[in-house]
Amino acid sequence: MKLIRLLACAFLLLAINLPAQARTMYIDDMLMAPVRSGEGTQFRILHRGLRSGTAVELLETSDSGYSRVRTREGIEGWLPTRYLTDTPIARDRLERANKELEQARSRLETLQAELTQLKQERNQLASSESNLETRAQSLSEELANIKAISANALNLEKRNRELQEENQRLLNDVEVLTAEKERLETKSESDFMLLGAGLVLLGVLLALIIPLLKPSKKTDNWA
Repeated sequence: MKLIRLLACAFLLLAINLPAQARTMYIDDMLMAPVRSGEGTQFRILHRGLRSGTAVELLETSDSGYSRVRTREGIEGWLPTRYLTDTPIARDRLERANKELEQARSRLETLQAELTQLKQERNQLASSESNLETRAQSLSEELANIKAISANALNLEKRNRELQEENQRLLNDVEVLTAEKERLETKSESDFMLLGAGLVLLGVLLALIIPLLKPSKKTDNWA
């Protein structure tokens, strides 16, 4: 029972340690590194040789000086641990550094072009802003003039309305005076006609009365 437990623990530790040891390694500065089926040169060669800088997955490291690796093609085998390194070889690092430098230069040129374009856009925006400020000032002055004209128009409209009302009152007064004049003229004509008729009547009366007032001849004889 204890043996089974020990075997289970050992198997569990082995299963835990295997993934922990699996990491990316690189073939060191060698021309070719053969991959064998076992830990030693007596084992069959599975791959004729990995070039320097080839990335492999480290699966296991043995005390015999060999490490079990897996290539990108899926080939698993053993090769001397001294052929492995944690970092890419100097040639690959140099190539990567050159690529990164070239990318950085390209990015710098792109950024410089973007900066130039941004400066041009900024200058254009500054010019547009100045034009907008001038336009805003002009519109403000124009608005003030419109308000003044509107105020004058309102005052003129009010004055015009007052004059129209005054004119209407004058027209009413003229109509009243005209009617009064016509009434007076009519009354004058009527009075004149009455006066004429009265004078005519008075003349008639006088014509009738005066002869009566004269002494007759018979009366004179009696005297």
